[in-house]
Amino acid sequence: MPDSDRIDKWLWAVRLFKTRAIAAEMCAAGKVKRAGHALKAASTPHPGDVLEIPFPEGPGLRHIVVTAVIQKRVGGPEARACFEERTSEEVFEGQRQWNLARAEGMRGRPTKKDRREMNRIRGFFE
Repeated sequence: MPDSDRIDKWLWAVRLFKTRAIAAEMCAAGKVKRAGHALKAASTPHPGDVLEIPFPEGPGLRHIVVTAVIQKRVGGPEARACFEERTSEEVFEGQRQWNLARAEGMRGRPTKKDRREMNRIRGFFE
């Protein structure tokens, strides 16, 4: 069986996952499903398959229908032509809200300006 008929490679090729390793990891964890059954990374996708795929980060499941099987990673417009999205808008809205909440909590290290402001508030260097 050629390597291109693997579900993990197809998920990566149509840009549903950033890397093939992440796609394989999701398959190994039993999170990618076809008709309610978990798929292994070596499973073969077929046109007409309805897949349940989790978002790489955050809550929710995507429901997609395979329309074409490709062998190599392609650009965005070509990739979107290989599957039909059947995910409800509520799931995408929940994902957007989760990303916004996550972005608010992740500020990173304080900048020099932030440190000066903290020192001014605490009373240092006065």
